[in-house]
This record gives sequence, C-alpha cells and structure tokens, in this order.
Amino acid sequence: MGEPVRASRRERGVPAVTPAPPPDLLAAPGYGARRLYQAYLAAWNRHVDPVLTGPQFAVLSAVRAYPGSDQSSLAGAVALDTSTMADLCRRLESRGLIRRVESPRDARRKLLSLTEEGQTVLARVNRRARKLDRALLAGDDIADDVDIAALLNALGARWEAVAATEDLR
Repeated sequence: MGEPVRASRRERGVPAVTPAPPPDLLAAPGYGARRLYQAYLAAWNRHVDPVLTGPQFAVLSAVRAYPGSDQSSLAGAVALDTSTMADLCRRLESRGLIRRVESPRDARRKLLSLTEEGQTVLARVNRRARKLDRALLAGDDIADDVDIAALLNALGARWEAVAATEDLR
C-alpha cells in the first residue's frame, strides 16, 4: 500500500544541515550579485520601509532631483524599463506621493512632481536608507580600500553593456 511515512529530520531530532553553495556558484558573479540583492531586500524591508520598495524610493528621489521631468526620461536614470516605470508611477500616484500630469506639448508624456506627502515620505525613508547604507558598509576592511558604491555602479554599467551585446566573445 505505498511507502511507509518517514519522519522528517526535525521530527527525529536531527538538526537540518544547510549545504554550502557549490564552488562553481561561489565563483559566479551573478550568484554573488543575486545574493547581495536578496540580502539588501531583506535589510530594506526590515530597516527602511516594508511598503515603499527600493525602485519606488529611487523614482521619488529622481522626481525630487528633476521635478517636471517626464516618466520615460527618468526611467533610465533609475534603471527601470518604461513599462515598469509607468506601472510604478501609477502606484505612487494612487498612494498620493507623486502627481502625473500630461505634457502641454504631448499628451502621451506624463510629467512628474512630488506631492507634499511624497516629500514627507521621501525625507523619512531617505534618513533610514542612508542609515542602512552606513550599516552595510561599516566595519569592513573592503570599504576602507574600495569605494563599494562606485564599484557596484561600474559593474552595473559593464553588465548592462554585456546584456545589450549581440554576441559574447
């Protein structure tokens, strides 16, 4: 009548063993990037804001820096494709954090500005985000030798160029 039911390791009192990542994964830059991003998301949700996402924060920051710019132009500045940017901006608008108005010259273009609530939320979240940045870079010998943010941005630019390349050599 089938196989007998086996007790799980936990039920048998045997501690679960988490295997270490295989060496080929540890040598893969994509694995390291994904691991960093997963850790960053967890830290963001715990220490910065569990509702406002990092991409939403980036859009609010860009709108603050370039008020009146259109959402398509700002998409590249915050590393989002235009359809994701449009969806994200609709959500920020529905939350009352930004205003989107049609351009007087082209009704298809949406010009963005922060609302008062958006300015308040951005200021609050920005303080927490900078605190997280300091914690992420603190107490590490690497941070003393390398500008990690500059390195990550340089890698991002390089990886974007590779992604756009037709043929890897």
